[in-house]
Amino acid sequence: MSTIPGTQQLRFRKPSRPSSARSATLPSPKPAGSTESLLREKTTAYKPTSKGVSWCPSFLTAVRILLLVRFCSAMFSNISDCDEVFNFWEPLHYLQRGYGFQTWEVSPQFAIRSWAYIFLHYPFATIGTFLSNGKGVSFFAVRGVLSLISTLCEAKLFRSIVENVNERVGIYFFFMLLTSTGMWSASTAFLPSTFAMYCNMVAFSFALSPAKSKRPGSTDIRTMSATLLFGAGAIVGWPFSILVSLPFVFEELFVYSGDVVPDSLAGSWIVERWIRMVGSVTLTSLLFLPVIGIDSLAYGKFVVVPWNIIRYNIFGGSERGPDLYGTEPWYFYLFNLALNFNVLLPLALLSVPALIVTHRVDYSRLGIKKHTDHESSPYTLLVIRLAPFYLWFGVLTAQAHKEERFMFPIYPFLCFNAAVTLYLVRGWLEALYIKMTSQYQASRTSTMRLFTMNVIIATTVISSLRIIALYAYYHAPMTMVYQLEHVELPRLLNATNLLPPLPPTRNKKYDNDVSVDLSLIKEFDLRLCIGKEWYRFPSHFLVPDGIEVRFMKTAFDGLLPQPFPPSKGDSVWAWDGTRESSPGLNDLNMENPTFYVDPSTCDYIIDLDFPSREYQSRDSWFTYDKANWEKVHCRQFLDAENSPALSRILWLPGKRWWNMNMYGDYCLLRNQERASTREGGGSTLY
Repeated sequence: MSTIPGTQQLRFRKPSRPSSARSATLPSPKPAGSTESLLREKTTAYKPTSKGVSWCPSFLTAVRILLLVRFCSAMFSNISDCDEVFNFWEPLHYLQRGYGFQTWEVSPQFAIRSWAYIFLHYPFATIGTFLSNGKGVSFFAVRGVLSLISTLCEAKLFRSIVENVNERVGIYFFFMLLTSTGMWSASTAFLPSTFAMYCNMVAFSFALSPAKSKRPGSTDIRTMSATLLFGAGAIVGWPFSILVSLPFVFEELFVYSGDVVPDSLAGSWIVERWIRMVGSVTLTSLLFLPVIGIDSLAYGKFVVVPWNIIRYNIFGGSERGPDLYGTEPWYFYLFNLALNFNVLLPLALLSVPALIVTHRVDYSRLGIKKHTDHESSPYTLLVIRLAPFYLWFGVLTAQAHKEERFMFPIYPFLCFNAAVTLYLVRGWLEALYIKMTSQYQASRTSTMRLFTMNVIIATTVISSLRIIALYAYYHAPMTMVYQLEHVELPRLLNATNLLPPLPPTRNKKYDNDVSVDLSLIKEFDLRLCIGKEWYRFPSHFLVPDGIEVRFMKTAFDGLLPQPFPPSKGDSVWAWDGTRESSPGLNDLNMENPTFYVDPSTCDYIIDLDFPSREYQSRDSWFTYDKANWEKVHCRQFLDAENSPALSRILWLPGKRWWNMNMYGDYCLLRNQERASTREGGGSTLY
């Protein structure tokens, strides 16, 4: 038949046969769009030009915004856990500089900290040495890289929520993650629980898509990627974080998820799912090889650190175990998470109850009217995705020993649950508004948008005030070591005529704009001592080389870290001090008196005194001993026990709010007798 000019022909493709007999027997995936977005919009159907939300950042835009906040965290956030310093920063410092504090956890006798995890950060610390001779640059280089890693993981999870759950839920999640105090602290922490959080975020981004049977010639990205990442978080990071993956494993093995499975194919479907999961787990288990290899090389014997951690914490016996280091009441995590996430915590805890209410009052919110026995309800899938937070929170709440860092692996899950709850509540308002007016009117009103916006603004403001409070009230430990390096030591070198005179324009102060060779201080054999503030020591990375850091005896009667044994250099492993234990290290938290030094042998002391408190006799008040100790620099430090709850939790501008609290003096003190002998009659700056 001839073709008429100016017209087009429609050509129909002939139906093709299955490529194999096996493909004809596999369960069919659901139609496109049936489960890709679990939560659906209703009112946007009456806005043909609207996509549902006014703004939703792309992956790269999300990275730019998140990185700005995370990099600020890397530069200004406090170190809130002494475990981060003594079990990770100090061993890393030993790898880079050859000295540092050793704890019993990283001694070969017990080996419950992984050198493989620590060694992962060694290249990041090395970056700092190329940028500057100062060790502080290495410290912030590590933190900066951690901020980048966290940013990429967060952006990946955000986009996965947008694509697989709902665009609005993704936006809520983005702002909750961006502004929360918990993520501010956790994102750049040098801790295995933070590494587990990174892995969990990316693993969850894959797990959010529905599980589907593998088609011939296709690659099963979801199962393999999620399993590998959940496993990496447990094997390289913290073994207990594998608990977060259990809902994903349950879905893979027992839930149809993205498949429609007739009864006749149920058996083959189960076999295929189990084979796929077993294969993914087997491949993931290969991660043990480099971890065991590096740890065994570092400890000088065959060790499986993940098993050692589990054995100590679960099977340690009545005389040892985590309870030796303190126990907390059952509500500890409720209070702690409320501080870090404010209104997001109740939203997260109410996510499943909110879903039950939605099932009754707004059933079609999940895009279905009914489902058959051969497929999974979207409600079931959403419950599985909300389950990790509940599972982790419940199990850790049941443990007697509780610490803030234990919650790091599920911080993003808390934000996800809270975002889902906020969206579901918005859906109730829409359903009510539609019932009272019409769907057309509901699409035109800004009531729902204002409601969710106010919640996001409220949590952002509260979190911001909390972050500022943490810096204003508790940043003094890092300020003191900064003052030591950038003010006091240049003053000492100038007073002993080892530095040239300052230019008259410098206002009698050395700073980062003036090059100061601090290597000259090594000839003084300076000693910096810490007493009751040992657990706030921010690591040797922030103390210049040539200064010995030691501990003084206080009322604390537990075990303190000890300097690493020096490396002998006669081993394939360049840092063979990791293969020896300092004398007196034990896993019973028993004090070793040989660790302490006499205060009179110290050139500098970092100490904190609260005038409103009564200290035990061994906790000396060095700041009041003016005959022997001179204040170099002091900064106010919050006395939380004697301050009102609201003003100590949040920061507000103005002296009136500041003066509602009680404060102590966090000071860097100088031994006047030793300083006088050392400096002699040299000219001074002040």
